[in-house]
Amino acid sequence: MDFLGPIDIEILIKIILAFFLGIVIGIEREFAGKEAGPRTYSMVTVGVTLFTILSLDSRFAGENARIIAQIITGIGFLGAGLIIFHGSKVHGLATAASIWIMAAIGIAVGMGYYAVAVFSTTVALFVLYVFRKFDFDERLHKISGYKEEDHLRK
Repeated sequence: MDFLGPIDIEILIKIILAFFLGIVIGIEREFAGKEAGPRTYSMVTVGVTLFTILSLDSRFAGENARIIAQIITGIGFLGAGLIIFHGSKVHGLATAASIWIMAAIGIAVGMGYYAVAVFSTTVALFVLYVFRKFDFDERLHKISGYKEEDHLRK
């Protein structure tokens, strides 16, 4: 019995890649001053990758989709716990959404879709960083004429 056979090395590569991708997004969220940072994002991404790898084991034949569906459900609960209503404002939506996409990226890594995972992480990083850096949401509200007071009266 080889400790590090070809399959074990592939699994280690998947876990290391998932860790790295989670760290990248976690660092961006840390710079943004968000509660969930590199530890949270790397743990989510590595955990989801590991669950996905295990779901592909022949002992779970026919159960792969169910296991992945349960991952998504669990991440949904985690995300729901991050969303906070404070008066008329909602906080934590971007964090919850980024945890959700990192779970999807973890599934992609676990299934061996490395290029998709790296590209999706790049897109997520772009959205999180660029939209925050250039106050895209506020600019869009100004262009559209959105006023919070109008929506509070409804």
